[in-house]
This record gives sequence, structure tokens and C-alpha cells, in this order.
Amino acid sequence: MAILTTVAAVRQYVAAARKQGKSIGLVPTMGYLHEGHLTLARTAREQDDVVIMSIFVNPTQFGPGEDLDRYPRDLERDQKLVAAAGVDALFVPPVEEMYPPRYATYVQVEGVTEVMCGASRPGHFRGVATVVSKLFNIVQPDRVYFGRKDYQQAVVIKRMARDLNFPVDIITVATVREPDGLALSSRNKYLSPAERRSALALYRALNLAAGLIRSGERSAAVVREAITGEILAHPLTRIDYVAISDAETLEPLEEIRGQVLLALAVEVGNTRLIDNLTLEVHNDVAHHDEK
Repeated sequence: MAILTTVAAVRQYVAAARKQGKSIGLVPTMGYLHEGHLTLARTAREQDDVVIMSIFVNPTQFGPGEDLDRYPRDLERDQKLVAAAGVDALFVPPVEEMYPPRYATYVQVEGVTEVMCGASRPGHFRGVATVVSKLFNIVQPDRVYFGRKDYQQAVVIKRMARDLNFPVDIITVATVREPDGLALSSRNKYLSPAERRSALALYRALNLAAGLIRSGERSAAVVREAITGEILAHPLTRIDYVAISDAETLEPLEEIRGQVLLALAVEVGNTRLIDNLTLEVHNDVAHHDEK
């Protein structure tokens, strides 16, 4: 597996692959990898001739007081995991390679970034869109892979790619969970045993909401109240938001119809966790959608 640390090295690597007519898949990550990331890598391995993963803890998507400095990092561990998953090249740039002195250009996606995580983390999606657009330009992949746990992020990137005419297919892969339902996240490392137990509130609340909708409930307010009650029944939890939204536009719904996103962010202790489910609700029939 190649270890690349500069933009020039990545471009040289990609050019050599292109000369051989090979397709390129990109898996952007911030490292401290788990099975969710490795699932993305294996999916890319199935679809592309060459798989490049980036590991970069992007400072521009962290706000003041967030966990940039303590975000978990273990490059040696990550290298072993991605090599076993069949990744061909790992792009691990230092911060100054991505944001050189006097860096001054950012990408702002409007409309889908002001709600949910965008409302509670101002500037977060500007940082995400900026670094991903840079990776698109550096790697020029055919396909790029994101997990559905970060649903809003995927919506933002799809909108950016469409609006800025990036010639890339964006593939979303189902959320990978622990056996008890907790969505895998690098931040799960922060949880104490008691917090880990309370973190199950997220998935339980989503499943409770999905059950209500399948049973015929169509009031978003009623479903939101049920989600809130389930979460707060667990100790050490504080709700950031509970969203019941159109799955494409992320606009809040009052009546639950069409493609529906149930999404939430909850602080468990001092750790902010997110999770979501999507449902298709048509003709009074609702079913889980994990495409």
C-alpha cells in the first residue's frame, strides 16, 4: 500500500493509474477507523480498480470548543486496517499541505446546511464542503464513498457536486452498527461504560418512531415527542435536535409523507452522537429505506 503525503504525489499516483485505464475510488475519512470505514473501503474495492483512502482530521470543520485537539488518532493502527481491507493508497497530508499559508478560499453550500447539525455547528459544513472539494480536485475520482450515518453530510456533498459540476458518482453505504444497534463512530471511544449504555437511546428512539409511523401515525409533532421521551428516559443524555424532514431537501415536515428522514443529535455525557433512519411513506404504507 502506498503512503502519500503531498498533493503532487497523489496526482502522480493517479496519473499512472489513469494511463493504465484504471478507475479510481476515493474514501475520505478523518481516521481512527472502525468497521464502518472499512465497509466503505471494501465497497470501493468491489467497484473500482484503484482505491484511495484519505485520512485527514480537517480543522476547518471543527468549531471553537469542539474536539479537534482530542479527536482520536492512531495512524499506525489505521494503516494496518486499511491494508487488510484492500486499499491501494493512503493519502495522509499534514495540515499545511491542505491549507498552506494565506489560504483564503472556502465552499459554502446553502439551503441544506442551515438545519440539523448545521444549526448547532455553525461553519461545520463550510469546512466539510471545502475539504471534500479539495479532495475531489486532488484525486479526481470516478466514485467517492460516504456512510449514511452522516446523512446530512452526504446530502451537502451531493448538492455541492451537482452545483459545481464535479464529474463524480457519490455512493452512500448503509450505517454499520454494533450488535446492540449503536452506530459505529470514532467518537464512541469517548464513552464511559454508563454513557455507552445510555447511547443506545438514539437507535431505540429511532426504531420507536419508525414503529409509530408504520402503525399509521403521520403527525411529526407526535413522533418527535415520542423520540424525545425515549431519549430523556436514559440518564446522561441531552438532546441537541430531533428532526423529521424531507429526505432530499432536509426541510422539516409537519405531516409524514414521501421519503422521510428521522435524524437526531444527542449529547451523552460530553460526547455528541448522531444517528438516523429513512422511511418511505406512501399510500399509508411505510417501510425502511436503506438504499
